[in-house]
Amino acid sequence: MKRKYARWVELAARQSQLALWSTFVKWVVLGGLVGLLSGSASAIFLKSLDAVTKVRLEHAWLLFLLPVGGALVSGMYMRYGKTSAKGNNLILEQIQQGNEAVPLRMAPLVLIGTLITHLFGGSAGREGTAVQMGGSLADALGRWIRINPLDRKILLMCGISGGFGSIFGTPLAGTVFGLEVIAIGLISHKALLPCFAASFTGDLVASRLWGVHHIHYQVDVFPGMDALVLVKVIAASIMFGLISLLFSELTHYLKRTFTAMIHNPMLKSAVGGLIIIALVYIAGTHDYLGLGIPLISDSFTMDVHPFAFLWKLIFTAFTLGTGFQGGEVTPLFAIGATLGNSLAGVLHLYGPFLASLGFIAVFCGATNTPIACFIMGIELFGSGGAVYMFIACVISYLFSGHSGIYSSQLIGISKSALLPVPEGTTLANVKTVKGPGGKTAGGS
Repeated sequence: MKRKYARWVELAARQSQLALWSTFVKWVVLGGLVGLLSGSASAIFLKSLDAVTKVRLEHAWLLFLLPVGGALVSGMYMRYGKTSAKGNNLILEQIQQGNEAVPLRMAPLVLIGTLITHLFGGSAGREGTAVQMGGSLADALGRWIRINPLDRKILLMCGISGGFGSIFGTPLAGTVFGLEVIAIGLISHKALLPCFAASFTGDLVASRLWGVHHIHYQVDVFPGMDALVLVKVIAASIMFGLISLLFSELTHYLKRTFTAMIHNPMLKSAVGGLIIIALVYIAGTHDYLGLGIPLISDSFTMDVHPFAFLWKLIFTAFTLGTGFQGGEVTPLFAIGATLGNSLAGVLHLYGPFLASLGFIAVFCGATNTPIACFIMGIELFGSGGAVYMFIACVISYLFSGHSGIYSSQLIGISKSALLPVPEGTTLANVKTVKGPGGKTAGGS
């Protein structure tokens, strides 16, 4: 009897290990393939983006064609886009529900649309483009190999991680971002290995195979743990969270308002282009156009205009709110870094230190991904200020409330026990949910 039991245990152990090894190989291969596709797409995008940005900087008059460019992009989406117009939200919805395809056309459409936006001076980012390309390519791969519905969701998460990790050169943050962005407060470990394989491979392909170079910012000194510094960091982090909230809410408000006022998407984007041109003359500078990388660099090397963060926020909100293509994350980096730089003088803290906290914390508040943003801070700035980075991300995450740039993001766990949220609630409908005493769950 004992021998039979021992043999059964041995056989079960072998089968268990076989199952684990097969799962390991399966997702390393599939995640690696998604990383290869998304990393290559990101590299092509980044090289193209550098080229069109250079052209724009050399020919300032291109700004006057921004209304035409906006109309062109919206017309392209009207004719060919279909569900692709949902952008990142379509990918999140398919991971949550899985009842609709992510069309392969999304990749070229968002690539061309974002390049046109940047060529003529729109204030937008690049993360949205990378994630959409990664998601559409991942779904196309899944259809080709006829993957089952559950594995398809994991493959889409790989697309998010592969796109994010390769576009910013942050494979660890990319891994966790793909896990964390689906639902606030919930992380699925079933996709941990696949997302890492995709993000790591994507970054490797973009940087080594395609020769893409990512910008890293220098922070020479992080303050030691001190009670006064801690209080100042907490105060700054609350501001970072509130600015995240302002950006998300303003962008969504402008999208709703312009859509209600101007029913033709082409005309809406053309009007948006005219508004951006007017804003350039009101601000008296072209500094707030494009990604905002010069603003970020200046935040780590010199004092920037005290309201640069607000100008960049307004430029980006109007660009995206009127239908231009592009992401939000790099402008959020610029908003956060410039805000940190401005607060450094008020709080008497080292400018680059507070700029680094703002860089990750404003992004964190707008995406509700504190762990990914914390890891990104370590990947970009080193571990010297890890404790302060974590504090900044957690506090910004809390004070940004039930708001964010991805309206289809689920609220897995409410940020406050006083604001209960029913299962299945998204950021798009959270404001209609009533809690105790008639309070809406969307409050911060």
